[in-house]
Amino acid sequence: MMKENKTLGSAYLESFVANEGGMKSASGLAYKIIAEGSSKKPKASDTVEVHYRGTLINGNVFDSSYDRNQKISFPLNRVIKGWTEGLQLIGEGGKVMLVIPSDLGYGDHGMPPVIPAGATLVFEVELFNIK
Repeated sequence: MMKENKTLGSAYLESFVANEGGMKSASGLAYKIIAEGSSKKPKASDTVEVHYRGTLINGNVFDSSYDRNQKISFPLNRVIKGWTEGLQLIGEGGKVMLVIPSDLGYGDHGMPPVIPAGATLVFEVELFNIK
């Protein structure tokens, strides 16, 4: 199952880059900046306040701060690598779509039962504040 998830995830990521205007970083993170935001961008050591929606590549939502109607704050270097890298691409007020391969997400183990082993994750993240 994990190998299949990685294969499907890789195909999804490549399609996102080829067909939806996504970019791909050296680490393998795919992203599309929806809104640049201000010139104030976070560093990995900063705490950020965001709204986000996380889905699996089949579109199933596994987590959403929008659904809870509550923004979340966290140190950027204390989350999955795909977030640490991806959120540094935008400034305050910015919004980014991230397609995160498993090695920049929850890895080969996933986070059962919510996130399968080897899953590629799709996040829409809005950056409100850098503290």
